[in-house]
Amino acid sequence: MKIKILHIINSFEYGGAESMLCNLLSCVDRGRFEPAVVSLIDDLRVAGSITDAAIPLSVLGMKPGVPDPRGVARLARLLGKVRPHLIQTWMDHSNLIGGLAARLSVRAPVVWGVHHSNHIPGLTKRTTLMTVAACARLSRRLPARIVCCSESARTAYVARGFAAERMTVIPNGFDTDVFRPNPEARAEVRRELGVASETPLVGLVARYDPFKDHANFLRAAAIVAQHLPHVRFLLCGDRIDSGNGTLMGLIEALGLQDRCHLLGPRRDVPRLHAALDLLVSSSASEAFPLTIGEAMACGVPCAATHVGDSAAIVGETGRVVPPGDPQALAAACEALLRLEPAEREWLGWAARQRIQDRFSLGAIAVRYEALYAALAAGEPRPEFPVNSPALGAEVVTS
Repeated sequence: MKIKILHIINSFEYGGAESMLCNLLSCVDRGRFEPAVVSLIDDLRVAGSITDAAIPLSVLGMKPGVPDPRGVARLARLLGKVRPHLIQTWMDHSNLIGGLAARLSVRAPVVWGVHHSNHIPGLTKRTTLMTVAACARLSRRLPARIVCCSESARTAYVARGFAAERMTVIPNGFDTDVFRPNPEARAEVRRELGVASETPLVGLVARYDPFKDHANFLRAAAIVAQHLPHVRFLLCGDRIDSGNGTLMGLIEALGLQDRCHLLGPRRDVPRLHAALDLLVSSSASEAFPLTIGEAMACGVPCAATHVGDSAAIVGETGRVVPPGDPQALAAACEALLRLEPAEREWLGWAARQRIQDRFSLGAIAVRYEALYAALAAGEPRPEFPVNSPALGAEVVTS
């Protein structure tokens, strides 16, 4: 008999947890598992691959903010109809709502998903902090297991009072057949942008969000541009366009108008990664930034801030610097851009090899499937090795 598993997620806007769920469902063993999905909010921007795979997808129509008891009741009724063998929730709000709804309706074990690390005061919404606090109090009662996407996420949530004995780390995974070096895409994207083949192209692939710290990236870009005047900068993601007045104001204030390409949200991210000479992650907080692993799988070295498990992903194939330090970020970018082409190509090869060895999507999917099968078989807290990669990147402090 197939294991019927219901995945519950806040929404399908642009984000790491949403992408990882889509990726996982793209390679789950449909001979063993029968997946279905519930989105609490009716934002399905990146859910196309789920419907294309004929996986049932329900939308509850809830509103962002404090969990609504009526939404919990609606989800409980849905769970009673579906009768899943196991429930996986994917983010803080869906952890709380899904856990409560399951307790009200079915006896299926619940797996919580943690895809955040540090919640920075002033950047994190108050409702999110309240939800995380409630989950901490209920973490010994509602979930059978808590899967963290990174060691940094596990450490941060244990510090917030989550049940450490129920936690394990399963990192995000990458499809290296989709994200791969692609000379043709590199040439095509550069033609589309009007960027010469020899012009250095530095990218930031991230939605506009305070945690992504676009200001840090742009201030570093302005420093790089002073020393390497031919460099161009590619930015893409939700709200990365000329309609974003705050972003445009900063670009103009830094004199980067003629150097930045703002592409908005894109469906061809593998092509864009393959066109880059360098990928930058400038975030103030992350758990496991997918954009780093995607770029590395495309053979692109990265300069990243030392947040979440960024250093563990990058290893010795790029540079890692403290967050919120544009001078350090600029220096890391310049160091990588000044390498001889053969040296940077070797770093890119090593980066791709690291992703294939440690974070292949197939291997990560097997670990999720092993957890699901054990819980469905009645093991309340199966133990699996974390296998979290050791930090390997040198963090530049000056």
